Amino acid sequence: MPCSTSNLGAGFDCIGLALDRYLEATYEPDDGPLTVERSGTLDGLAVGAGNDALVAALAERLAWRNVIAGGRLRVHSAIPVGRGLGSSAAARVAGFALGAVALGEKFDPIEAWVHATSAEGHPDNAAPCVLGGLVAVVPIPPRERSFGMRLLPLPLSPAIGWSYAAPAAEMPTERARAALPPHLERAVAVDALRRMPALLRGLETADADLLATGFADSLHVPFRLPLIAGGERALHAAIEAGAWAATISGSGSGLIAAGPRRGGAAIAAAMAAAFREGLGGAPGSDDGVVAFEVSPDLEGAQILPA
Repeated sequence: MPCSTSNLGAGFDCIGLALDRYLEATYEPDDGPLTVERSGTLDGLAVGAGNDALVAALAERLAWRNVIAGGRLRVHSAIPVGRGLGSSAAARVAGFALGAVALGEKFDPIEAWVHATSAEGHPDNAAPCVLGGLVAVVPIPPRERSFGMRLLPLPLSPAIGWSYAAPAAEMPTERARAALPPHLERAVAVDALRRMPALLRGLETADADLLATGFADSLHVPFRLPLIAGGERALHAAIEAGAWAATISGSGSGLIAAGPRRGGAAIAAAMAAAFREGLGGAPGSDDGVVAFEVSPDLEGAQILPA
């Protein structure tokens, strides 16, 4: 399952992009109790943390056929947890997929997306996770299996390079949501609407000016950025290193930057250095800062042969 970045500035709660950091899981069902082996970014997470989303999704999918989850579950993830790359959405989709396969049924991406959206409370991470690529979630008249929304794949220029960085501190979704004001002035809403066409066209054509306009947001970034220690410094560092635009990835604490295809590693390193500078750390120090160049994943959720 690929990770995903969402919002991308003006695409608040409706635009997501699948990226090539993955969660991999295998399930061997039997009649015994369920044992779970976790590795990678999930290693050492406390019981009750977001990694249990996969177990919950597996159990729920099996319960559709009155089957109790038992056996051996192995999960490895390269997706940072709680840092704006859709780790819980990937886990929910993976658990749902494993449950379907264990029952001998076909994996249905739309069913998986509906399940993950119901549990997550927002659709824009699970959508690219199941479909791959750049995806918008748009409202439609309610119909069976539609959840009142439609997944709309969008064109994405291959000329855009992507960079990610995050501080050590996680950003709980609940805290990020609580930071948003209950009401906004009309002028703020109008400003956000005007930026959305720039975002979409910029992503399609790799237009640096349009991306800079589209990544600038007035709905969520101004309220969430102060919660990310060193976040504003890291955004400026990305631009100084050659990025065309940078913003919060999802609800944070990670940041995502778009720029030329070449130079993504340097942009990620610049953001990481800015985070470390805010902490008083030295480059390369073991401070929990993560940074890497990423590429779009165009395949989405994959069921691989055993």
